[in-house]
Amino acid sequence: MAENKKRLIAIGSDHAGFNLKEVLKQFLIQQGYPVTDCGTTSTESVDYPKFAFAVAEKVSAGETDFGVVVDGAGIGSAMVANKVKGVRAALCYDVSTAKNAREHNNANVLTMGAGQIGAELAKQIVVTFLAKECTVDRHLRRAKMIDELDLRRAGSSPAVQDSITVKRANLLELTSEDLARIAERVGELVAKGTDEPAQGKQCGTNMICRCGMCVERTPETIRQFLDYGVDRIGFHDATGGECVPEDIARCLDHTLLKPESSEADIKELCAEARQYNFASVCVSSSYVPLAAAELAGTPVRVCTVVGFPSGAHMAEIKAMEARRAIREGAKEIDMVINIGALKSGDDELVYRDIRMVCEACEDGNAVSKIIIEAALLTDDEKVRACELAQKARANYVKTSTGFGPHGATAEDVALMSRVVGQAGIGVKAAGGIR
Repeated sequence: MAENKKRLIAIGSDHAGFNLKEVLKQFLIQQGYPVTDCGTTSTESVDYPKFAFAVAEKVSAGETDFGVVVDGAGIGSAMVANKVKGVRAALCYDVSTAKNAREHNNANVLTMGAGQIGAELAKQIVVTFLAKECTVDRHLRRAKMIDELDLRRAGSSPAVQDSITVKRANLLELTSEDLARIAERVGELVAKGTDEPAQGKQCGTNMICRCGMCVERTPETIRQFLDYGVDRIGFHDATGGECVPEDIARCLDHTLLKPESSEADIKELCAEARQYNFASVCVSSSYVPLAAAELAGTPVRVCTVVGFPSGAHMAEIKAMEARRAIREGAKEIDMVINIGALKSGDDELVYRDIRMVCEACEDGNAVSKIIIEAALLTDDEKVRACELAQKARANYVKTSTGFGPHGATAEDVALMSRVVGQAGIGVKAAGGIR
């Protein structure tokens, strides 16, 4: 290890990987490694290719021996780094892949996803990556074959490489501020031509809540919400198909969670879902077997809620509730996070809470949707909740239960979509869309 400690390390990250990057930087310094920080310097939204490229260039130029890059998933940074001549970047998500990357592939840049692994595992991965060596002749020969591909590429001349560098620097110039302006403009278009009630009023039967204001429910309005980045919409008490065009229907979770709902109500809900080809019906867990029987042989999925509506249940109880519902026919689980724990700053509890339900869904081949109850959270708390859901490998994040102060807002949807969109996680708007 004494020799390893003399090796120079370049480290970098985007906003999603910033916190983990800072932890790893201090860890490496404590271990005796000279570290060059290529940025970023905060959690403000940035473009990951710029920082992955900066780290890879340090390794390519021989200024450092190894590079470490952290973004949300680690995939994009690996792609960027491997565009740089002489770089062999490997995405590692456990100690085994880190060992293999060094011993078999002679990798010199390590990429990791902050949304996929925790700090302690990341430290173990880095230690393993730096400690292992590629010494077997056949592995060295194959790594050399990878390097030789650089010479075959068209555009290996310095002039063309300079042009490529400029183009890379211009990648992904659509910033979070640009997205915010787009969301604001779409919001203006939604409101245009409507008589907006005073702010702060509760939504009526045929209203969609938009930033404390109510906008008439029309197909055009719902499509505007889809344009914000919404993949699914909670749709309550639908009657008649004239307001549910086919392109909207396939995005709707037809929902009935009133405590007084009867078996007849659930059967009617399922009949409407079959008629209009909704994505799913969402019912209380006690009605899952009935809904599953009513929808057998149709493409409509059965969804149920877990830890509903407060989210204050024990994580083990939520996981047990999810597993039983899946056994009884649920294909989608909408789980409410522990809101109080999030607001108390106990992110580890919230992550464990979410992850246990996501594991139940993975085991049962069901879709996991995480309700953050955005109306009760600050923007910072909304971002943290989405990041924890992403780290727990959820399939969707959802705005609301429908039991909070108000439901989905355009701003919440845009914010949530920005946080989880690149990870391939969907966004469900609910609670104020009736």
